[in-house]
Amino acid sequence: MLARDLSKREIKDGKLQIATTIAFCLSIAFLVLILGFIINDHFKKFMIYEDLNLSSLNAFPLLFSSSQSSHQQCNSSAKIYGLKEWISPKDLWHSMSDEELIWRASMVPSILEYPFYRTPKVAFMFLTRGRLPLAPLWEMFFKGHEGLFSIYLHALPEFTHEPPRSSVFYKRRIPSKPVQWGRSTMIDAERRLLANALLDFSNERFVLLSETCIPLFNFSTIYNYFINSNQSFLSTFDDPRPVGRGRYNKRMWPTITLSDWRKGSQWFEVNRELALAIVSDVTYYPIFRNHCMPPCYMDEHYLPTLVTKICPNLTSNRTITWTDWSGGGSHPTLFKRNDITEGFLEHIRNGFNCTYNSEMSSICFLFARKFHPTTLQPLLRIAPKLLGFDP
Repeated sequence: MLARDLSKREIKDGKLQIATTIAFCLSIAFLVLILGFIINDHFKKFMIYEDLNLSSLNAFPLLFSSSQSSHQQCNSSAKIYGLKEWISPKDLWHSMSDEELIWRASMVPSILEYPFYRTPKVAFMFLTRGRLPLAPLWEMFFKGHEGLFSIYLHALPEFTHEPPRSSVFYKRRIPSKPVQWGRSTMIDAERRLLANALLDFSNERFVLLSETCIPLFNFSTIYNYFINSNQSFLSTFDDPRPVGRGRYNKRMWPTITLSDWRKGSQWFEVNRELALAIVSDVTYYPIFRNHCMPPCYMDEHYLPTLVTKICPNLTSNRTITWTDWSGGGSHPTLFKRNDITEGFLEHIRNGFNCTYNSEMSSICFLFARKFHPTTLQPLLRIAPKLLGFDP
């Protein structure tokens, strides 16, 4: 009986040993298989890497082959852009949102020295509804001064008229949005103009104009006036009246206090430093947008208050666009055909005194508004003699 039990136990132990041996062998086989896959995968990657290296080395002789050249010529989307296209875009039309545009325009190179010869330009930014009724006068003004100016037009989105190719205004419209007088959309349009103009790194001075504005001097005089100026021209003053301090909203406190509150002309001229500060503002603009609504008008208060807060030393605290407010009301005098005389224009040109680069000057206004379309013909007659334009 005992011998039978021992025999059964030996048979059982033998089977267990065989099963254990089989399991061990299967495990070793599985590990060998996995190791084989890993080695094979690394080998393939090594071969691909070697093939890529050989391909890249062999690609150099093909760079100038006729087949490669013809392929690039046939592929119309394969455009090569150099520095010139990036620093001075020729096509003003783009698909950027306002947020993307502002972000792009706010970029400033860390290296101050330009890697190209830079001729500073003046950016003329026209905020219009549609056509420029005084365009022939401006064509006369810009004639012969190519390379010293840039033009940007912000019209209503539905306005699609394009002037002839020979016009300085051809293809100078920027992507726009509707604008309401006295609302934040007016400031949006001004910032949009500045941002588009900042994309051209050669633009050094930026002047805001309307379709009713006229130049009071020839291009050379105005260009030198701006380029040689130590400061920008943006008016800002403290108006204690209801149409000044009375428009302050206490909800702007504490970021903007009553002592910060300023008023000024909508029509400004700024240098590149101040233009960058305006488009980069993310602190004060939202407060104005939310709390400055009629009878508070952003175009009269936002920029004067902003400049007073962040960089008061950059502006001469005066506008260079003459406007007649003597008639009272919320809109200035609109001049018509019979108002245009040499004496009238000469008074605006030299009838005032101001400070320019810390010295007294009789040239204080370079532009004037508001001029009705009927003033075009008398202005064209007077311009060659009085303003020194080329006929």
